[in-house]
Amino acid sequence: MSYFLNDDFLLQNETARRLYHGYAKQMPIIDYHCHLPPAQIAENRNFENMTAIWLYGDHYKWRAMRTLGVDEKFITGNGSDEEKFRHWAAIAPYTLRNPLYHWTHLELKNPFGVAELLNEDNASRIYAHCNELLQKPAFTPRGLLTHFNVKTVCTTDDPCDDLHHHDSIRESGFSVKVFPAFRPDKALQLAGGDAFRTYIARLGQASGIQITDLDQLLDALQQRVNYFHEKGGRLSDHGLSYIPAFQENDRASIGNAFKNVLQGDDRQAVEWQDNFAGYVLHALCKMYHQKGWVQQFHLGALRNTNSGKLRSFGPDTGFDSIGDFPQAATMAAFFDKLEQTGELTKTILYNLNPADNEVFATMTGNFNEGPGKGKMQYGSSWWFLDQLDGMEKQINTLSNMGILSCFVGMLTDSRSFLSYSRHEYFRRLLCNIFGKDVQAGLLPDDEALLGKIIQDICYNNAKSYFNF
Repeated sequence: MSYFLNDDFLLQNETARRLYHGYAKQMPIIDYHCHLPPAQIAENRNFENMTAIWLYGDHYKWRAMRTLGVDEKFITGNGSDEEKFRHWAAIAPYTLRNPLYHWTHLELKNPFGVAELLNEDNASRIYAHCNELLQKPAFTPRGLLTHFNVKTVCTTDDPCDDLHHHDSIRESGFSVKVFPAFRPDKALQLAGGDAFRTYIARLGQASGIQITDLDQLLDALQQRVNYFHEKGGRLSDHGLSYIPAFQENDRASIGNAFKNVLQGDDRQAVEWQDNFAGYVLHALCKMYHQKGWVQQFHLGALRNTNSGKLRSFGPDTGFDSIGDFPQAATMAAFFDKLEQTGELTKTILYNLNPADNEVFATMTGNFNEGPGKGKMQYGSSWWFLDQLDGMEKQINTLSNMGILSCFVGMLTDSRSFLSYSRHEYFRRLLCNIFGKDVQAGLLPDDEALLGKIIQDICYNNAKSYFNF
């Protein structure tokens, strides 16, 4: 049996191979959106074993293991780490044509040098081999970031975070720049009941502002935006089903609904949820513009669909799916409000429902007047679309509806330090698309021009766009 992950994996003609090996492969990485724990980068401790770095928190793998009948004991339960690894290895061959199959073997090959297909028979040997490497300095969180040629990382941080781990990283002189990104989703959840009230109390403590009304909430959020900015933060991110509609002339009613909820009265919470979230989000976007930040919107997830599993395991454990929410009208109205006052900052839009590809790609063109190129970005495929078909469709949609050469490229959107192989995956696919177009006579066989555009997409556009 031949090993399929050779040097020319995904590269189907000579042009694609030249573009990847000569232009894309060596480009550094700016990971402008991920969920890497800053504490792990700050502490820089070796991972105990392969399960700790590879399976903990990976709800992609957890979903596959559940589908293939693995007992929860060996997924999130009290099974040993080696047992969990062996159960993953046993089902890995049966993930064929799922992106997990490619990711698994890309991550084993780089950085662990494992050039064989994972299965039940070789699981113990591969586990021991990887565990031995994980104890070396090159396999700490910082060692891996350096190995993958990462230049900048933007973590995802709650407004209440004190960011002391970011301070530690910066003060250590680590060559990779690690910046916080502002994720205020919890502050928008008016209908969240006690969890929302508890969060607002935390936000008040973090900001030093007692929050009893809407003005004080916005003051507290402004204080935290200022704090993140002082710590190097230049991005925000929002994980929403859709951008909510709101009416600015409802401000008094929104404020009353917020006061009532803070006092334990949730009777109007659901009715005013969208108006409240839209109003606060609009105010936040003005703050981002004032700071010169980039704002990101990840839209379209239907989260926590299994209430029993939510109670047992909590959120982000593999029970989310694609939602079919209306997107275009409220998104256009929201950005138009900001544009009319000159307060629309650089924006990246990500859709989870592939049916919305063209909607999102064309939306960026409505508000794309500078300064600079590509102010509004149709972001890379994420979550369920972060695979060959999804990435190719995103690239083709952006090419057809926008300008691909302005694209800021790939991100990891991952909790794992091994996920940087996804940049290799993306770059190989990108070069293959260009190579096939050259072969079909759709693009000129101009290696210098194509190579420059590919390098721009891989790194240079992001470097210029974010200007860290």
